[in-house]
Amino acid sequence: MTRAKPSPTDAYSLILDAIDMGVFKPGDRLVESDLADRFGMSRTPIREALQKLETQSLLARDGRSLIVASLDHNQMAELYVVRRELEGLAARLAARHANAEEITVLCDMVGADDALVGDPAALARANRRFHKQIHLASHNRYLVQQLDLVHRSMALMATTSLAAEGRGEIAQAEHKRIVTAIAERDESGAETALRDHISVAFMTRLKQDASDG
Repeated sequence: MTRAKPSPTDAYSLILDAIDMGVFKPGDRLVESDLADRFGMSRTPIREALQKLETQSLLARDGRSLIVASLDHNQMAELYVVRRELEGLAARLAARHANAEEITVLCDMVGADDALVGDPAALARANRRFHKQIHLASHNRYLVQQLDLVHRSMALMATTSLAAEGRGEIAQAEHKRIVTAIAERDESGAETALRDHISVAFMTRLKQDASDG
């Protein structure tokens, strides 16, 4: 049986996932031949995937090379403004539309994530899953699509705010307040809790950048 050839969509998803998981970090150079070897496919779908990622501003030109893009201060600030608004709306809609099973999953997630507080990388992965679950619980496909775009851009930040001292415990407490509001069908409370959560994450990142500078 002939195996189907990988499509540009497959290549795009593989490269995007690698950026999202921090395998490729801002400033890393992406080479067609290296990626083709890494993912076991020809250079054609890799080339098309790289072109798409460049169009979406996830990759940038450095001379003739393509590198993983990075966000400057203004871009990061703009991204957090949009994220705060959209995430808040997702929480509000989740409080309105989430079914019992989705609420149970959110409760289980936030409970299990307490064990990851000492591991910022693992907690960051769990954090993405947690937020994605809230997006899905909003039951609004267009909002989910827009938040997917926002979170792709979040991958262009070299570090996670969860690496800041004490941030893991605080973020977990914030997650629990969000889930409690969703479970209680408190739309306004859920929206406010999630917006506040994003604001604190942004302030934490600003402090990180200031200390690194």
